[in-house]
Amino acid sequence: MKRQTYTLNMYLEKMRDLDIRSDADVQRLSGQWNNAMTNELIVSVLNGDYIPPIILGQEENSQAWIIDGLQRSTAFMMFRFGNYKVTSSIEEPIISYRAKVRDADGEVKIDGAGDIVWETREFDIRRKCFGQLPEELQKTFNEYQLDCVIHENYSMERISRLVRRFNFSKSMNVSQKAFTFVDRYARKIREILKREFFIEAEYTKAERKNGTLERVIMESVMCMFHLDSWKKSGQIGAYLNENASMEEFKILEGCIARLENMVAGDLYSVFTAKNTFLWFALFHKFTELGLADCRFADFLCAFQNGLNEKEINGKTFDEIEHERSTKDKTVIMEKLDILETLMLEYLNVSKPEPEIDLEEAFEFVRENVVPFATKGDIEQYAEVLDALMRKAGCNKGVMEAGNMPSLIGIVAYSFENDIDLDGWIVDYCNRNDSYIASQAENFQCMRDDLQQFIKEADDAHTDAA
Repeated sequence: MKRQTYTLNMYLEKMRDLDIRSDADVQRLSGQWNNAMTNELIVSVLNGDYIPPIILGQEENSQAWIIDGLQRSTAFMMFRFGNYKVTSSIEEPIISYRAKVRDADGEVKIDGAGDIVWETREFDIRRKCFGQLPEELQKTFNEYQLDCVIHENYSMERISRLVRRFNFSKSMNVSQKAFTFVDRYARKIREILKREFFIEAEYTKAERKNGTLERVIMESVMCMFHLDSWKKSGQIGAYLNENASMEEFKILEGCIARLENMVAGDLYSVFTAKNTFLWFALFHKFTELGLADCRFADFLCAFQNGLNEKEINGKTFDEIEHERSTKDKTVIMEKLDILETLMLEYLNVSKPEPEIDLEEAFEFVRENVVPFATKGDIEQYAEVLDALMRKAGCNKGVMEAGNMPSLIGIVAYSFENDIDLDGWIVDYCNRNDSYIASQAENFQCMRDDLQQFIKEADDAHTDAA
């Protein structure tokens, strides 16, 4: 075995000349990578990042065969000679590089000390092929130092054996890959997973090692604090990295610590890998009721003994449980709403009404709707909103406290423009059970929706006439 370093351009030329071949007898076909994988490989080269060595097997006649690295090699070839364009979905599209400064005539500038003048530039590689790169980045690509490990004097039989050996590895699954994007909180997530709860809970051996439990923690924070922006597994890590806080993870850990003191034996069976995040989010809601934690344990027991089959709004929890798209936002919100309704009924507690922060609503309305609104106006808007919501039966996500400013804002807008909201609010609540966290953006969306509703009603009236 020997090590050999080629420039990337030299390596690819050897492939083109068939000095290095990619079609070993048992090698899987090229083209296994998707665009995202190819994009990241190109970025790694242009940024000078590390790429693992290519493994080659060489016969006695000097013919070399790719054993490990076929997908990388063919991706390089596609970009360098195949007119492959980096797709627009690339995570880090801006490449920085150093370039010589040239004058109007194209001559390289020299400073007073006789040194070449250099400057740092940036280039967006989205939708660009190799030929569209600046000369400096083309040179960077061609001159990249690619390490190869060559197994010499191998027969095709031994080469085939090596192909099997090096392809036994298993790539990251969706949960494991998502976890790599939550680097700000990854250590905290792993700390939480060391708690007694996760030792005692009935998770399988596979779930404990394949990234499932890390995903459970991410989903829990998402469900507890960012449900209106719910992301599925592939996007959840990146979202939390930018939008979550350490305080949210600490609150989750506090909830888990309290659950450890009340959950035992068979009660752990409800905390499946599929639904643990829902139960954590539900317990977080329970903590706001001011009841003893043992009452939540009582509810868990009742749920196992029949409440799971009780209908809420025509559906049971178990019925929704068997729906295919169980990680869709609407399904999650419906399941959580059923659990909360069951819990509150069992505990004989009324669902808390959303509190309206009149001062916050006052500032929002003056900034976004009516510049000269008074606090008396806000109180009137709030009373009208309460009556509208009761009529519409809005008891889901749109009625959360975080959505009150924009809801009062739309009432203020109706007052200013003499618009009757009765018909629209029922229609809107039937179509929506969540809201945009940015209240200014949410208000604009509701306003546009209202205007479209009015337009469609006018058009229908005109057609009827």
